[in-house]
Amino acid sequence: MYSGSSDGESHEAAQRKIPPASSMMWVRNLRRFIGSGAGLGSEALMELETKRILLDIFKEKQQKSAEAGTIPSFYKKACAGISLLNKPEEGSISHRVQRLAKYRFLKKQSDLLLNADDLDAMWVCLRENCVIDDATGAEKMNYEDFCHIASVCTEQIGPKCRRFFSPSNFMKFEKDESGRIAILPFYLYVMRTVSLTQARIDMSELDEDSDGFLQPHEMEAYIRGLIPNLAQLRDMPAAFVQMYCRIAAHKFFFFCDPNRRGKACIKKVLLSNCLQELMELHQESEEEVTDTEQAENWFSLTSAQRICDMFLALDKDMNGTLSKHELREYAEGTLTEIFIERVFDEHVRRGKSSGGNSREMDFESFLDFVLALENKDTPEGLTYLFRCLDLQGRGFLTTADIHSLFRDVHQKWIEGGNYELCIEDVRDEIWDMVKPADELRITLADLLACKQGGTVASMLVDVRGFWAHDNRENLLQEEEEPEEEG
Repeated sequence: MYSGSSDGESHEAAQRKIPPASSMMWVRNLRRFIGSGAGLGSEALMELETKRILLDIFKEKQQKSAEAGTIPSFYKKACAGISLLNKPEEGSISHRVQRLAKYRFLKKQSDLLLNADDLDAMWVCLRENCVIDDATGAEKMNYEDFCHIASVCTEQIGPKCRRFFSPSNFMKFEKDESGRIAILPFYLYVMRTVSLTQARIDMSELDEDSDGFLQPHEMEAYIRGLIPNLAQLRDMPAAFVQMYCRIAAHKFFFFCDPNRRGKACIKKVLLSNCLQELMELHQESEEEVTDTEQAENWFSLTSAQRICDMFLALDKDMNGTLSKHELREYAEGTLTEIFIERVFDEHVRRGKSSGGNSREMDFESFLDFVLALENKDTPEGLTYLFRCLDLQGRGFLTTADIHSLFRDVHQKWIEGGNYELCIEDVRDEIWDMVKPADELRITLADLLACKQGGTVASMLVDVRGFWAHDNRENLLQEEEEPEEEG
């Protein structure tokens, strides 16, 4: 029999007989063999080598960071998603360096532009070295004249005018049978290029965050700087300048900021018709501009004063905002009730101080309202109005929507003493005018494509607009009669 003591002793003896793994010869040899890399495959060797290289690079970067820790950083790469969060702090070294670099770059670009004297000298060179077309009397130049004028202008003005006399620029203009182009379109092209480039530089100087967009106060500052150079605005009362800049800047944002982000792209502003309309105020003689033309130009002093007077006349309680009841008096009360309701639903925000469900239209929203009604044929104006016409917010209009919208127009039409008309006939006429892709619904794309979207919108929101459409032939005849007499 085996006793318990004998079992314990035999187990301890067995443990003493087994040496530790570290003392075994074959273990030491295996570790030495693997450590040398002789027993590893090519992939394992490559992984070890990569690990060693990366470790060396990491140590080297750590060492450089430790040595250069006291040197300030002038450049920090911003992540695409959070670039706005990595702007340099106001007054910091990086902020000052950024502003200085921007100033020097814009100054360099401005120095490369032709000034007024340079443009006058170029015009003299063009006229002195061109030929007169015997048939039309127009001043023209062929390519040889073009190259000769380029040399003369370079001598008199300097190399900064050379870029306008490239072969590609010559090919942009219409040529006659002799291969000649008129000098006037070419000179106007040079002037417009210089003007747009100068405007780009001026706007970039005001772009505080240098993101290529202008905020409302930056656009107002740009317009304020233009006022002394615009002949028709020089005599503007000083007390009205701030209000004028606010009104003028709003049109840029209505057309160049369709998503209402509160900033307008500089490139889009430069290419917009708004800037061209503003620059029309450069005309020296106001006698050549009729009162009608001044009223039609949003940027004229007459138009800005008209907008202010209109708002003040509607604001009966003089609280600085317009209620639905007050807005109904716009355009002598010809707009329909349902349209006014929809304008407040879609385009007027409920103010923090407003109690209950009441809403008031502020001056900014009023400017949008006026711009949309006065520019119904533009995509921006029609988009504004379509949101009001889309009663159910579905993105399209049905026959039921047309019927509901025109019902108020019909009521005002009858109250005005006009003849009785059938709403269904008007609805069918609108469908024939639009010719929608889907016969059962009218979308915004359909209104834009038919080129009569502004007329359709007027017919549905304004009884005066429907009257103008109903009497379009008589109105056209009245416009043609004065021309024939003249």
